[in-house]
Amino acid sequence: MFNFNRISFHLRGRLKESGKDMTVGKPFSLIIFYSVPLLLGNIFQQMYNMVDTIIVGRLLGTDALAAVGNTGPMNFLVLGFAYGVTSGFAVITAQRFGAHDEKGLRWSVAMNIMLNVAIGIFITVLSCVLTMPILRAINTPQEIIGQSFTYIFIIYLGLGAMILYNASACILRAVGDSRSPLLFLIFSSLLNIVLDLVLIIFGRMGVAGAALATVISQLVAGIGSAVWIWVRYPFLRVTKKDFVWDAYFAIQHLRIGLNMAFQFSITAIGVIVLQGALNVFGAAKIAGYTAAQKVEQLITVVAMTLGVTMANYGGQNWGANRIDRIKEGTNKAVIISLIFSVIALAMAWLLSDQMAGMFISGSQPEVLGAARTYLQVCGTFFPVLFLLFIYRNVLQSIGMGFWPLMGGVFELIARILVAFVLPRFIGYAGICFAGPVAWIFATLPLGIAYYHIMRGLNNENILAMKMKK
Repeated sequence: MFNFNRISFHLRGRLKESGKDMTVGKPFSLIIFYSVPLLLGNIFQQMYNMVDTIIVGRLLGTDALAAVGNTGPMNFLVLGFAYGVTSGFAVITAQRFGAHDEKGLRWSVAMNIMLNVAIGIFITVLSCVLTMPILRAINTPQEIIGQSFTYIFIIYLGLGAMILYNASACILRAVGDSRSPLLFLIFSSLLNIVLDLVLIIFGRMGVAGAALATVISQLVAGIGSAVWIWVRYPFLRVTKKDFVWDAYFAIQHLRIGLNMAFQFSITAIGVIVLQGALNVFGAAKIAGYTAAQKVEQLITVVAMTLGVTMANYGGQNWGANRIDRIKEGTNKAVIISLIFSVIALAMAWLLSDQMAGMFISGSQPEVLGAARTYLQVCGTFFPVLFLLFIYRNVLQSIGMGFWPLMGGVFELIARILVAFVLPRFIGYAGICFAGPVAWIFATLPLGIAYYHIMRGLNNENILAMKMKK
């Protein structure tokens, strides 16, 4: 059975020397200062994704843009699952850091490596085999199915590179370092842009060049992050003796990691079904929808940032038995989220044409109109989306993965129902309402669950609860 007892004050000081201990200090300041590098990293990530889309849309045309956009849900299904796994595993790492348990911390890193390698190989093989059947199942138009297959198949082949970067970045964030992943991501973003231009313009590789550029840049970031962990954080250096298989400890990681992974996958299945409903409206609507989603991802990047921040903040304080700090930090994060959600809402309504127009070559009113409709419908519900990220990640950070998983199920049901019912009455706009309705159905149970669970927890009974588990 895993030992939750804290270790010596000397060891606590050693761990604090390099990592950021979020179990002490003012929660508001910690959340803000931890979030800033993470926010910049997420912005750079969104920017290079946008540049990738802009280059494809402007240099290769509407069909190529639609082909890449058509694979978005498939990309989200597999990469989202992998991201959920790596993020979930790192929650245990954050808890061990918060408990100042150096031996358990290294053991958690070693378990991360073993589980990520096994899961990475499995989902890479499975996703490559199922690529074409899924493309056909979602009614991919014949004129773009070839380019869609080429793009997503290369992305799937390079899945290991993405897992390497995400796992390394999540471990760094688990010990409070949100700056190092930013630096590697900035370099990766710039490299991706350069490779996009070289492979598409000079290499004439089309969408294959865009996909290959993404894989190479992620591999470079992943290798750099792993080397940095080894050099900068001696207490994270795993050795042969740390690679000890223990079923209970593995289950601890898998319980959170698979919950988060399945949560992403359930959401992605709904998005894939939604893509199938969207595809009947033709390439122009697909291209407009794709452009609008890229804009949405950029202007809501604060929501994702605060979610990751609260996952690590909650994990460390759960490890330190500080439920009072989790409650206080969550309240502050909710206020910050609502403020930024209103800013994102205003941008979606006032700047939709200008932002979506970056992805569209020439005058294409139908494509631009589809993007505008999406942004204005979804933007109205951004406050709900921002709260969803907070409640979901805090619950995951304290090991309450059931409700986030159920929130994903409610989200899936709502998205599918709306996607196949509303378009019959209001056309393409019905597709745009699928996301907001899904956010509402996911956020309501998560918010209720969070406040119900927190009402029954305090600093004294949290340790007894852990030992009971």
